[in-house]
Formats: sequence, structure tokens, C-alpha cells
Amino acid sequence: MASENTSERIARYTAQLSEELHDLRAQLYPPEAQKQFGRTFTTQDLAKLLGIPKSTLRTLSLDGKGPVPDRAKNGSRIYTLPQVGELRKYLAAQRPDDELRLLPHRREGEKLHILAAANFKGGSSKTTTSVHLAHYLALQGYRVLCIDLDPQASMTSTFGLQPEFDVGDDETAYAALRYDTNRRPFSDVIRETYFPGLHLIPANLELMDFEFDTPSALTEGVRDELGLFFARLRNAIATVEDNYDMVVIDTPPSLGYATLAALYASTGMIVTVHPAMLDVASCNQFLIMISQLSEVLAEFGAEFDHSFFRVLLTRVNPNDGPQKFMSSVIRKLFADDVLVAEALESTAVAAGGVAKKSLYELETGEVGREPLMRALDSADRVNSEILSLIHEQWGRPS
Repeated sequence: MASENTSERIARYTAQLSEELHDLRAQLYPPEAQKQFGRTFTTQDLAKLLGIPKSTLRTLSLDGKGPVPDRAKNGSRIYTLPQVGELRKYLAAQRPDDELRLLPHRREGEKLHILAAANFKGGSSKTTTSVHLAHYLALQGYRVLCIDLDPQASMTSTFGLQPEFDVGDDETAYAALRYDTNRRPFSDVIRETYFPGLHLIPANLELMDFEFDTPSALTEGVRDELGLFFARLRNAIATVEDNYDMVVIDTPPSLGYATLAALYASTGMIVTVHPAMLDVASCNQFLIMISQLSEVLAEFGAEFDHSFFRVLLTRVNPNDGPQKFMSSVIRKLFADDVLVAEALESTAVAAGGVAKKSLYELETGEVGREPLMRALDSADRVNSEILSLIHEQWGRPS
């Protein structure tokens, strides 16, 4: 073999790794090599999720009303995720007083909430936080749009897509934000997912073009209906906002033009930080940069005006002394702007990452029951607290 330079060697490795990942996906999601939602829900799961007594669910099943559940090997009733949606609609029609709780889509006068998880340090759990929040909200009955703005496309991969095979040219958010005449409508790059009520705008490396194109557009004074770079994402989302209750944005681990556009578009900002000294110091630099850049952008009319700003402690080990100390420092300094709930470090989260699943997709056979229950409880606490902040803005009871 002729000698390779570094560029050629990397190209060969990435081609081989892409093929390997493609083969692994076929093994993970047979027979169509497409991800499906395989988890089912027992009457106990639904009683917790819908706030309906198990006896009511049993009576409906016996009377042949609502979706017809399958039976597990032990005879218990089990429902699919689409059937959960059907059950919400059926019960809401039967119980008008519970309609808002069972079908919680935003009503007239309730604005779309756009949530951005941000930090320019990798490993702060931005993608994990974003995916779990999106899955949680969809399970609660909300219409959710996920936007992956990270060229590394971790959120996209979690949804079962391989960026280099499944996401082509002009199929990311960049296609709807670009400055030339090839720009596509935002609705054209939105995809349905295997998760009912949850749509996705996927990512791949072409998102980097937004970082390259923006300086030229600013220099050349490009002006179109989407506005300057910081306003483009917000204005693009506005074209589809009637279809959704919440938008969840996974931002890149950098403070580039795309991240600034996401922060400007968002109504709620979640800064994810692991409570370790180096991570907290890095997060502080990130916040300093946001503060400084916001002053510059204010000259262009860009103001960071969020309904809420919160810090989320992630990958928390409650038995780790240094982490406990740094957590206390963060809570003292940021006070009420730190979420009460913490995202605990868990082997269940790690197992879900290997299987490209969120905790809400895992079943007890895939990971130990106790670790899964603890991790789910932690995720539920975080996500329900964020949902409460949204309800507060909407004027709904928590």
C-alpha cells in the first residue's frame, strides 16, 4: 500500500467506521433497520402517566371501550405508545373537565415555548437533557419539535438516523436558514419520527456552512425576510409554530452563530453543568462570553429576553464529596435560577446511550430494574420542573 498522509488515513478510517455503524444499526433495529418505539405500557404505567385509576382502565378494557390492549405472557394488559394517544383522546371526550390535562396542547393566548440546552463544554449532557425532555413532553401529550443544531448530530443519532447516510444535502436546519435563493421552507426539513407527536429536524456536518456563510453575509449586507443571523432561526420557527406546543433545541458545544441564533430564538434557556471544578470553571467562561456578546448584539437589536433561565446540575453523584461542594457553591451563587431537581449519574443512562435510547424507551430487561427506576425518577423530576415553568408562563396550574 502506498504511504498515506494524515488526511487520507482519516478519510479511510471514517469511511470504514461509517459502514460499521450502518451495519450496527441494522442489527439494532431489524428488520427494516429503522428505529421503532418498542416499549409497551401496563395499566400501572398508564395510571401514573394519565392520572387515571387502574380500575377505570380495566373497566374500559372489559367493556370494549377505547383502544384494545394486548396481553402480556402473565395476562396483564399492555398498551402501545400510539394507543396511549388514542386513550388520551377517548378519555378527554368522556371527561370534559379533564380535557386540558389529558390533551394539554396549548390553547389560544399561550405562546410557543422554545427551549435551548446550552454550554460550550462537551460532556455537559446537553443532548441527553434535550432528548429526555423531548420524550417526556411527548409522553405527556404535547406536540414537540426537536431541532438538532449540532453538526456532530448526537440527537439525530439517538432518533435512529445515521447523519452521513440518512441526512442528505439541504435536509438540516441550514437548508432553511441559508442566505441564498436555494433556501427551503422550514416545514420541508421537518421529519416525523417513530415517537408519535414528536418531530425532528436532523443534523449533519452541513450545519457548519452556517458558521462559514454568516460572516460573508454580514460583510455583504445581505438582507432578506429572515433577517440577520441571530433572528433567522426564530423567524423560521414562526412559520410552523401553530403545529407545536414546545420546541427543544440541542445546541453545538461552542458559542458560534448557530448557538447565538438558538439562544435568541429560545424562550427558556437551560445551562447544563456537571458539578466538577473544571466543568464549572468552563461554564463560567461560557456565561461570560454570552454576557459580552449580548452587549454587542444589542447594537443590532438582539436582546436575550427569556421567560426563564435555569442551571441544571447533570451527571450528579450524590455520594461524591467534591461534587457536593461544587453543587452547593452553584446553588449559593445562582440561587433560584438553579433547578431543584438534579440529573443523577446512572448506569441506566449509559446503557441507553449504547442502545441509542432514552430512559423513556428502555425496558427493565435491557437494564437492571432498580437503576432504571432511580434514573427515571431523576429524569421525571427534572422534566416536570421544567414543564412547571412553562405552565407558569401559560398561567396554568402546576
